[in-house]
Amino acid sequence: MNDKRKALRKNLMAFTSVYGLQPKTLFGYIDDLTVLGVKVIGEKSVDVNEHFVLGIEFPQDANQKNGPRIVTAARVVWCRPDKNPHQWDIGFEFTESKPENEKIIEAILRRYEFRRKTSSADVD
Repeated sequence: MNDKRKALRKNLMAFTSVYGLQPKTLFGYIDDLTVLGVKVIGEKSVDVNEHFVLGIEFPQDANQKNGPRIVTAARVVWCRPDKNPHQWDIGFEFTESKPENEKIIEAILRRYEFRRKTSSADVD
């Protein structure tokens, strides 16, 4: 497995749930996000190379009834224990590219990104 990151990862300042949709199961909450994939912090481990349909429900604006939502196919690239011994870090790679999902993700990153100084370790 290649550990070189292909895209700049960005942490979000918004509490965002990630679900498996068939059946609906909470995987956890976004730690960082790119248009290529997502790192989730969850309470259960997941098998590497397993495929899922993910639903990600982003926070709503004050003037919206519901926030934006994306549905996308994804593969588990890695799963390892988190610093918290009761949690797992799960890396999902999006396996389908939908322009509408990419636009939503880019807009979310612009709005909710945790502004921080980047280093070469932040590139995927």
